[in-house]
Amino acid sequence: MKTKQILSLLIFPILSHAAELDVNLEKSRIQVDAKATGHSFTGTLASYTARVEGDSVSNKPVSFDLDWSFKNLKTADPKRDKEMMAWLGGGDPKGNFHFSKTWVDQQGKNHASGNLSINGISKPISFPYTVKKEGDWVSIDGKVEMDYRNFDLPMIRAMAVMTVDPKLVVRFHIVGQIK
Repeated sequence: MKTKQILSLLIFPILSHAAELDVNLEKSRIQVDAKATGHSFTGTLASYTARVEGDSVSNKPVSFDLDWSFKNLKTADPKRDKEMMAWLGGGDPKGNFHFSKTWVDQQGKNHASGNLSINGISKPISFPYTVKKEGDWVSIDGKVEMDYRNFDLPMIRAMAVMTVDPKLVVRFHIVGQIK
């Protein structure tokens, strides 16, 4: 056998397990938890674009790209949503996440890392995640704590006494069907 044929036979099984996930926005959710003086609130991303590929046998991600407009982050308080848009600089601020790698820690938990871009600033982040597969349906869950000041966003203060903690928790539950 020629070297190219042997190489093709070795690579083909790896490629044959790659699958794209058709993300179901109704079953999925991406939420941001914030704590402020005297209360807390959650913002839910109502619309976004997610492109997810993984190995259908091992459930290991191959790619995960997420793009959104902050206009679609809703906190159930229209006044707060409007103030958030001004805090982000007005217009139609965008965000995105681009997956770069995954690994398993000493306790056997899966972790992923990539670049998160907010307010035109890109920073590396990493977080634990789980993948559950039931037939052709896959759910990916995780959460990451982040500090919004790392993205050149100012502390949120109102009326000299109310402050929004700069540490936010982003939780995600992505559900989709294997194509």
